[in-house]
Amino acid sequence: MFIDHAKIYVVAGSGGAGCVAFRREKYIPKGGPSGGDGGHGGDVIARADRHIHTLLDFKFETRYKAERGTHGMGSNMTGKSGESLVIRVPVGTVIRDAEDGRVLADLLQEGQEAVIAKGGRGGRGNSRFTTPTNRAPREWEPGFPGEERTVELELKLIADVGLVGLPNAGKSTLLSRISAARPKIADYPFTTLTPNLGIVRAGEKGTFVVADIPGLISGAHEGKGLGIQFLRHIERTKVLAILLDCNSESMESDYHTLIHELESYSPLLLQKKRMIVYTKKDLSPGKFSGLKKKVTGPVPALTISAVSGEGLDELIRLLWDILQEEERTSSLS
Repeated sequence: MFIDHAKIYVVAGSGGAGCVAFRREKYIPKGGPSGGDGGHGGDVIARADRHIHTLLDFKFETRYKAERGTHGMGSNMTGKSGESLVIRVPVGTVIRDAEDGRVLADLLQEGQEAVIAKGGRGGRGNSRFTTPTNRAPREWEPGFPGEERTVELELKLIADVGLVGLPNAGKSTLLSRISAARPKIADYPFTTLTPNLGIVRAGEKGTFVVADIPGLISGAHEGKGLGIQFLRHIERTKVLAILLDCNSESMESDYHTLIHELESYSPLLLQKKRMIVYTKKDLSPGKFSGLKKKVTGPVPALTISAVSGEGLDELIRLLWDILQEEERTSSLS
């Protein structure tokens, strides 16, 4: 089951208490203070792991606690620090404080770590309180509590290209033809219920990742349909491929609906490079001309048939070129 949002409670370890002790050695009847400090509490650490692809586990286990530090001991022995607790999450997970919405971590790379709850400091033993006027202090400190908070985990898939379209626009069929991904395909709306990723090979040049999300409908940004649940997964993409069905009777309306939903969710989405992909050409009678120039503007457009394979090689080349241009632009800025 694909789960991309979860809420958990994390508690870092408390520090151990400081110790009150005095030296007791032969021939030294009045030894000085020797109480050691308490150990520090363990942190709660989130670590990105490429072998994890969903937040499902966090729906069943919602409380995580790190180990506390042990108390200080005599002979100025510091207590052992508590073990930190490492929570493994998928690459692309954003972690927010549930109370104020502050982003605590955005884990974009394999192995990247972030402390989301800091362990408490150990208390000082009585040897720390020695002064010229107080040679035998009995003061000590208790351990300090570790941080604890409720955090929200939000998974945003990391892909180069995002496929965007109305339900049944042919996104899943296209992904299955240009990659090894095998999403569910059927001739009815909302066949895709979860995002799918596919790796596309651009000849000998390299590969790129394509994400297919459930179809958008009018009002998706307000929660209608399934779109609002998954629009977050195209926030990280570099290029948006807008898929339009050649056989639609209101293609311009379809296009404006998609653009409106993207903009309403986040205006930043329209700042991404994008292209228009006309799908299902094999079902379109006669010559197909596409949208009016005023609608597409400088946005590149291509007509394909995922079923017959027409235009797929050209689509892969075009997407690769756009990605390379975007990478060059980013490196110069």
